[in-house]
Amino acid sequence: METTFECLLVTQETDGSFQTTLARKRIDELPAGEVLIRVRYSSLNYKDALSASGNRGVTRQYPHTPGIDAAGVIEASSHGDWQVGDEVIVTGFDLGMNTSGGLSQYIRVPAQWLVRRPESLSLKESMSYGTAGFTAGLSVAALLRSGIRPEQGPVVVTGATGGVGSIAVAILERLGYPVTAVSSKAEAHAFLTRLGASEIIPRTELEDTSGKALLKPRFAGAIDTVGGSVLATLVKSVQYGGVVTCCGMVNGGELPLTVFPFILRGVQLLGIDSVEYPIESRSEIWKHLSGDWKPADLPSLTREITLAEVPAVLETILKGHMQGRALVRID
Repeated sequence: METTFECLLVTQETDGSFQTTLARKRIDELPAGEVLIRVRYSSLNYKDALSASGNRGVTRQYPHTPGIDAAGVIEASSHGDWQVGDEVIVTGFDLGMNTSGGLSQYIRVPAQWLVRRPESLSLKESMSYGTAGFTAGLSVAALLRSGIRPEQGPVVVTGATGGVGSIAVAILERLGYPVTAVSSKAEAHAFLTRLGASEIIPRTELEDTSGKALLKPRFAGAIDTVGGSVLATLVKSVQYGGVVTCCGMVNGGELPLTVFPFILRGVQLLGIDSVEYPIESRSEIWKHLSGDWKPADLPSLTREITLAEVPAVLETILKGHMQGRALVRID
């Protein structure tokens, strides 16, 4: 086994700025954990961009290696459930936040963070999904559990060109739902149509400023990735018994709403968390992502990059210009 490895390292400079570079570290510098994993693939998420820019709400201490996603092969294990050679997926928990993350050739983590790779999903495909795809899967699962059916009408997806949104559009189309994608980027319309969106609307249509407690029903359900006034508008715009899932807040953390959508239309607002989602339930979501929910052309959602290209892509994510997913080939 190698004693040193390559990783992405974020350091704070003397002027207070943060610098992201390739570096070498020693295996013995990794945190404690029962399982050592040789990472084959990772992927990029908005949280990685925040960590790399010095956001203390995500990462408290620097130098730090971000990367909330990793897929690879076990090289050492002190836990009886996991053996050398097992192929595993790690997303969520503290990986890449305050624990050295997946933008690295090696990680060492607690055994309870691991999910076994489904037989019908390669390590590369698992990181085409990553945390974004897993979050999209949780959102779709919430709609299904609540009884939202394709014949009830369209499901609207906000932030549709981003990681969560693009995969949610593709999964919903795979399951036969009419999908309304929300994007103000004209250049992204062809991409969203290819994913399966039957309608594309600008975000301005979902930023109601009328002050009304209820709006004309437009959607059977919604997967929201942005929060704020957009989420409030969605809650006021779904049909009777409609369901809205919420997993992001790039548009703001405030929610200007009354109780009327809930008590007059029976609307449900369901929070989606992929970080602390119980490990015993994760395999079921990954099973669907590897089977009946798997988009016909999953690779079309991703752009494959190397570790050296990560800093530039993180900047693109921070500026809100990212389309689809960035898959990071570690080796």
